[in-house]
Amino acid sequence: MNEIPGETTQEQTFYEQVGGEETFRRLVHRFYEGVAADPLLRPMYPEEDLGPAEERLALFLMQYWGGPRTYSDHRGHPRLRMRHAPFTVDQEAHDAWLRHMRAALDDLALAPEHEAELWRYLTYAAASMVNTAG
Repeated sequence: MNEIPGETTQEQTFYEQVGGEETFRRLVHRFYEGVAADPLLRPMYPEEDLGPAEERLALFLMQYWGGPRTYSDHRGHPRLRMRHAPFTVDQEAHDAWLRHMRAALDDLALAPEHEAELWRYLTYAAASMVNTAG
């Protein structure tokens, strides 16, 4: 008979590895500081206060990377392309979005392997939101 050890190690999620909620909130807050001053991106956020958009993105990223399911509990399936469909997302918007996200990610000073993995996802996500040629 094989015994199961009393203590088994469970692998940490990416969310846990990078510092959890605090890390994702810092990333998203820094990103929206850039968006707030960007004449191309700011009009894509119709709320006067960017706080609700900041909260939605933070919750989405936390859930995506293995954190709490709060985003889905409150908003259902992410349906990212559908939610962005009302806005013109062209190459210029894509580049601006990534520029602000790059600055935010750099500020986190994550371990190189975590930074690379998160950046791969962010560049993929940005590309998948493009809905207009140009």
